[in-house]
Amino acid sequence: MHSGLIAALAATLLVAACGGGNDNGQAASAPAASAPAPASGTAPTLSLAAQVGEKMFFDKTLSGSGKLACASCHSPDFAYGPPNNLVVQLGGLDNNSPGVRTVPSLRYKEFTPPYSDLLDNPDGVTPPGPGGGYTWDGRAATLASQAPIPLLTSYEMANSGPAAVVNALKAGPYAALFKQAFGTDALNDTDKAFNFALSALQSYQQEDPDFHPYTSKFDLLRTNRGNYMTAQELRGLAVFNDENKGNCIACHLSGNAQGGSVAPFTDYSFEAVAPPRNPAIPANADPAHFDMGLCQATETGHSPATTPQYCGMYKTPTLRNAATRQVFFHNGAFRTLRDVVEFYNKRDTNPELFYSKAADNSVNIYDDLPAPYRSNVDMTVPVVHTRGAAPAMSEQDVDDLVAFLGTLTDGFQPPQK
Repeated sequence: MHSGLIAALAATLLVAACGGGNDNGQAASAPAASAPAPASGTAPTLSLAAQVGEKMFFDKTLSGSGKLACASCHSPDFAYGPPNNLVVQLGGLDNNSPGVRTVPSLRYKEFTPPYSDLLDNPDGVTPPGPGGGYTWDGRAATLASQAPIPLLTSYEMANSGPAAVVNALKAGPYAALFKQAFGTDALNDTDKAFNFALSALQSYQQEDPDFHPYTSKFDLLRTNRGNYMTAQELRGLAVFNDENKGNCIACHLSGNAQGGSVAPFTDYSFEAVAPPRNPAIPANADPAHFDMGLCQATETGHSPATTPQYCGMYKTPTLRNAATRQVFFHNGAFRTLRDVVEFYNKRDTNPELFYSKAADNSVNIYDDLPAPYRSNVDMTVPVVHTRGAAPAMSEQDVDDLVAFLGTLTDGFQPPQK
């Protein structure tokens, strides 16, 4: 896992030591959520199917309310993630029904493998384990099989069924394009038409380079097109790789990965990292409600009764464009990247900073997971687990790491010479 980046790290640190980096001497804070700049160059022509998918992606008439499109929650201006700071997005027939999880970015999904209980880890060392699939719990095997989830879920686009989607397509302004892409009778049979629509959305996300632009500051360094990293960002890269500090690389792969992907900043694995319970999610008002992730994904053959070892596990997201987000983790427990890094650093050394307290003032550690499943929590991160001990990362390390994560945002424009 480490080899691809270590050489680059050594080279870049040498450049920084020789004055190639710059540092304003100020501690970094979490970058503000802002829209990535568009990539330069001429976009390739999309296939007819992808052109249909593009129109569908921005079409609000494909929702039961007529007010919600895919792009409403997956905004191109925010790396195809949410454009606001809502913990869960609003949808449904009234366009005011809250969801139960944060909305992930749709960027860099093209190499995601289907879910497997025994997915090979790309580091070649870690034993195979749960990994792959789409959504936080991996329930969908492809982009096409993921698409019905938002289209038909009652608190999302809230269509009553495939027929409602197909009827909207028939009445829409691009029905002729749909037939051109899939055949003159493509809208005659509801099931076939719905499947064509799902494949169109998949084609759009696979073909449009804006879903996988690789235009970050880090990508310029990675591809030897220029080192614009500051000294602080390079220090953060070192913290990212250091197994005794951040150890982020253990799950957020920066080398080669599945299917020919390069620097995906995820290994597609599932982990239980136990972010604290978030009262801002309306469903959490019920103390008996627990979102337990992978073990509740019946589509992949799981249940708390049959696979209790998977309760609390969620798929590792890519860190690309993380700095454009305003909520983090599946439950939106944190609002800034710095808060996330602090959690990873101090979860076990200072749990009182994050978790709720019981009536006797004791810390209810891992409080968003029922007690029987708390042994599932990943103990490889944070690096230090002894309560009251010094955490693995200093405050400077945390600032440096956050600064590095900001270099993974697409749309970086090198300064003009």
